[in-house]
Amino acid sequence: MCGINGILNLNHQKVDENQLVKMRDILEHRGPDDKGLYLQNNIGLGHRRLSIIDTSAAGHQPFISENGRYVIVFNGEIYNYQSFYPELKTKGITLKSGSDTEVLLCLFELYGMAMLHRLNGMFAFAIWDTLEKKLFLCRDRMGVKPLYYSFQQHTLYFASEQKALFAAGVTLGISENGMEEYIYNRFVAGENTLFQNVKKLLPGHYMVVDQNGQRHTERWWNLKHEIQNHSTIANPKKWFEETFFDSVKLRMVSDVPVGVLLSGGLDSCSILSALYHQHFKNIETFNISFSEQEHNEYHLAKKITDEYHYILNHTRLENDNLYENLIESSYYQDEPIMHLNEPHLLAIAKLAKPKVKVLLSGEGADELMGGYVRYKALKNPSLLKVIAQISKFETFTRRPRFDKLLRYSKISSNADLVIFNGSNVYPEDINLFYGNRKKPVNEYRYFILKEAQELYPYDLQRQALYFDQHTYLCSLLDRNDRCTMGTSIECREPFLDQRLVAGLGTLDNKWMFTGKKGKFILKTTMEDKLPKEIIDFRKIGLSAPWGSYLLRFPRFNEELENFAVSDIFQMPFFENLDGKKLVAEIRKENTKILPYVMPLFMLHKWQKHYYKKFV
Repeated sequence: MCGINGILNLNHQKVDENQLVKMRDILEHRGPDDKGLYLQNNIGLGHRRLSIIDTSAAGHQPFISENGRYVIVFNGEIYNYQSFYPELKTKGITLKSGSDTEVLLCLFELYGMAMLHRLNGMFAFAIWDTLEKKLFLCRDRMGVKPLYYSFQQHTLYFASEQKALFAAGVTLGISENGMEEYIYNRFVAGENTLFQNVKKLLPGHYMVVDQNGQRHTERWWNLKHEIQNHSTIANPKKWFEETFFDSVKLRMVSDVPVGVLLSGGLDSCSILSALYHQHFKNIETFNISFSEQEHNEYHLAKKITDEYHYILNHTRLENDNLYENLIESSYYQDEPIMHLNEPHLLAIAKLAKPKVKVLLSGEGADELMGGYVRYKALKNPSLLKVIAQISKFETFTRRPRFDKLLRYSKISSNADLVIFNGSNVYPEDINLFYGNRKKPVNEYRYFILKEAQELYPYDLQRQALYFDQHTYLCSLLDRNDRCTMGTSIECREPFLDQRLVAGLGTLDNKWMFTGKKGKFILKTTMEDKLPKEIIDFRKIGLSAPWGSYLLRFPRFNEELENFAVSDIFQMPFFENLDGKKLVAEIRKENTKILPYVMPLFMLHKWQKHYYKKFV
């Protein structure tokens, strides 16, 4: 696990070494164990190393092939790298390290990008071909590891985080479409970002750029095709248990200690149970609790760790510590935080840092197996039209969840029901709150929706799952990567093994949506392995009571006064808003205003502590 960066000058001018070093070293948090540079005329590659597999100097990067033709910088892990040893040996290749980086580069030498389908892992890498003068940039199937790039002044810049691009001099300008998508959809999906000059390489894609700037992008992994061409799963429960347990076991491949992010919910407890039933010993687990009982799952985390004789490490985040973690997580995230639990995840990673270098996370289970309540609204869209007529019943709208359902029910088209299913506020709400605004372009979202419609015609629930796997899940993975790598810890997600992702996409709806909480296949697989309290406990997730934080914690209460007169209210999208009136509503404990205020408050903190560093 590492931070990678590079510069390719398309005018064939020599790369500025100082510029390359700035990019590399601003990513020190991603790799404090080692650093390296490759500089040759108009190409430069930088690397910061977090040593996980082969912690010796033999794993130093940039890594150069035996014949000197290829140079690689690699971020991630290839979990099945040892399975290639016999094959490489028969090809006459003698490995000089025990690193997965060397295996990856040898496979590329032998097979080119055709080798990607054989990898089980999470990765973002760059390979420079010194003979053909071509740069290969690649990203893993689900986008677990990030890779950003920018073309500016006849130069290609790329890096694991946007801040490295800005450190190199790439202009930081906010995209109008990006800001609209942030407000409407909570995050910018697809290859675009919040910034005008910065793109993401899409998950499951690679890009080839030659020294003259000619480029070609290829989608090397297509989930729709994988699902369509998947063989029938005769015994789903047996298949799921075997594949899930094997995925967890694979992600324990490490030369350093591995722990578990343990919320106490079904997903993370299932990972812990898979470890226990495969006889892994002395596992360290890490949990954060809340003083508000409705947000707390600590008692479940304690119950299962006690039962398995594992070690539970626990923290709580309040007032000054929460405030400082918010500022830190905003910096690591590069864009305004939107899940609102980034400070808490950063706090767990800080708790884990003295004990482990790798954490397993339950991320992806909800998007693969229908774990969100919001999917239930799509089961029978005609009922939403009935709900839309009952706004006169005040008792229905008093509870935040029912109020949200009522607002959601006013969306008229099936396409928009899927597009905005993961949003907290909806187009009509935004029109009323901000004034009449046009919806964001959302080209990528509609492209993915079209694939989902072709794969699951007339089934809005399954369309929403497929849609979220390419959009909302990517934002969660970005959050996990930034918050854990901010403390130099690697995060691995067993539910995102490609065998599970594709196989689950072929199963009948009953394996997803049966029962109150969804994830029926996971629940039925684990019901004889987990305590009943965990199987039956209501879903909480890592949710945080921000309405309480803003009023109860002095540091946040003070910051509300700065927010009331924030510079953000001079930006084009927000010029009609009155910050003082918004703060007055918060002080009245108007909970209905929170879905609108929190993105603005987080944008305010981001502009103050991140944006002004780089403009």
